[in-house]
Amino acid sequence: MARNLNEWGNALHSGEKIYPIVRQRKRWFAISGGLMALSIAALLIFKINLGIEFVGGTQFIVTSPSQDVSIAQEIGDQYAPADDALATTLGTDRIKLSMGTVDIDTARQITTALADGYGVAETDVASTQIGPTWGAEVGKKAVQGLIVFLLLVSVVMTLYFRAWRMAAAGIVALVHDLLFTVGIYALVGFEVTPASVIGFLTILGYSLYDTVVVFDKVRENTAEVTSQSRFTYAELANLALNQTLVRSINTSIVALLPVASILFIGSFILGAGTLKDISLALFIGMAVGTYSSIFVATPIEVELRSREERIAKHTAKVLALREAGESPVTVGVDGEVRVGALNPGEHLGTGAQPKRKGRK
Repeated sequence: MARNLNEWGNALHSGEKIYPIVRQRKRWFAISGGLMALSIAALLIFKINLGIEFVGGTQFIVTSPSQDVSIAQEIGDQYAPADDALATTLGTDRIKLSMGTVDIDTARQITTALADGYGVAETDVASTQIGPTWGAEVGKKAVQGLIVFLLLVSVVMTLYFRAWRMAAAGIVALVHDLLFTVGIYALVGFEVTPASVIGFLTILGYSLYDTVVVFDKVRENTAEVTSQSRFTYAELANLALNQTLVRSINTSIVALLPVASILFIGSFILGAGTLKDISLALFIGMAVGTYSSIFVATPIEVELRSREERIAKHTAKVLALREAGESPVTVGVDGEVRVGALNPGEHLGTGAQPKRKGRK
């Protein structure tokens, strides 16, 4: 099996095997558009469950061998407005009760009630209270940090690739990943905490890294695209995408394995709340980030470049030569590009790319 995977990877890198990902970009745009619509619907219907760090409120944590959350829920409902209290488990020996802001006397009464309900000392009940103003300020700073991050990414990518289209495609992919991950949070009702925000920013960095690697290969393959008349910009960009496909998949698998262990073992089995907050964001974000770097970022970049006058004229020229039978390149019904007239069986690979001029 390992040998087959290695042969498959070599075939992709050499161009012997090519998947027409860019050619089928409208399909991927439709899939991504549907995912974004579902994410927005989840946000509008279920809304984001923000932690007290962002909206303010009071939180009680009871250390007790009992895992019966109904006791804490009943106590919370007595002192909080309807649907404002939520009791959950933390690990195997703690119960968390979250609710809106209460005064000091009420907080003391709830602490006593929880201690009596679980048969523990009041010292085993810890309480934390955050005012709504401070929570709103934290949320504001988090949004500001995200905006600054996206602006800096746009500037850096534009300067590095010397092309605003790659920067725009990269930003669209990042927004795609973030919106999808937040939509999942809204759908499953997980609480968004500062740990979750850290996870969101981490997945943006991961997705950006994978996208930059693919774009770097695209730039290498298309450096002198207009100096030859055998392949279009889209075909050479698709070649770059296929050449980095195995690397993207392998990197994602290696990254997802430890995150999956943290999420399913550390969070759901052991019940570590903070681990659940950050690992869910990382798991979903890394998976969708791999998808976007392959099926969103590069296809969008090609779509934008195809509308550039210079690239559009070159594409029309290449296709006209093929139509007239003056080009050695043919395209199969499966979208595979072959250089059949020169060397039967030759594929669009590294040997078919336009050669760079050597230094004098």
